Amino acid sequence: MTEQASRPTVLILTPAKDAASSLSSYVRGLEHLSYSRESISLGMLESDSVDGTFSHLQALRPQLEQRFTRVCLFKRDFGFRLPPGVPRWTPTFQQVRRGILARSRNHLLMRALDDEDWVLWLDVDVVDYPADLVEMLLSVQRDIVHPHCVLDPGGGTFDRNAWRDKGRSLMSDLRGAGGPVRIDSVGGTVLLVRADCHRDGLIFPPFPYGQPNPHIRDTHPVWGIGEMETEGLGMMAYDMGLQCWGLPDYEVFHQK
Repeated sequence: MTEQASRPTVLILTPAKDAASSLSSYVRGLEHLSYSRESISLGMLESDSVDGTFSHLQALRPQLEQRFTRVCLFKRDFGFRLPPGVPRWTPTFQQVRRGILARSRNHLLMRALDDEDWVLWLDVDVVDYPADLVEMLLSVQRDIVHPHCVLDPGGGTFDRNAWRDKGRSLMSDLRGAGGPVRIDSVGGTVLLVRADCHRDGLIFPPFPYGQPNPHIRDTHPVWGIGEMETEGLGMMAYDMGLQCWGLPDYEVFHQK
């Protein structure tokens, strides 16, 4: 078997909304990846944009097809927009916003995943990361791996959906481990998942995962209010017997 044939295949998945201004840096990062282009495919889903993101992606597709083995581009609108001037972290809109994000990730996953070995979730506004990102994450040899997303080198954690100890410990609190550390929840800025975990049912819950259902036949203890989207994936992974791992000393950088 040749080295090329034995190299794991990776599907990079990116949901995008109103991302036209981020696409240049996004594509530049992809083109700098040192992992073999014959082993990488790309899937993108655009939703509810008003800045021409989908048209920009269509124009970039020929360039992307030169870089990757397979390129999938999808559009799925969910009919959700925050009111003008309202920050995306406003508590009133968190449940519906995170639910839409989860649905968009799941929709993209179900349509794009073929026979790849791994899925690398990469947000469109992650602007800088080492060229050997894929090799580094694969070398950890864990089913679910999340690097440390920050704004500045050595700075505080940006992706605060990655935590343990019920949210009391973020990645910045776990620095100095020198290797992977157990975490309970993950973010989606950069997230490597073994594809078979997704095939076995690991998704991004678009509802508070863990809440009791009034229609269940048996009586169970109350599980709490649950977690959604990437944090919900972390809880579901635990219920499936999987473990999430973080790399607090390996940084990737989000757009400021």
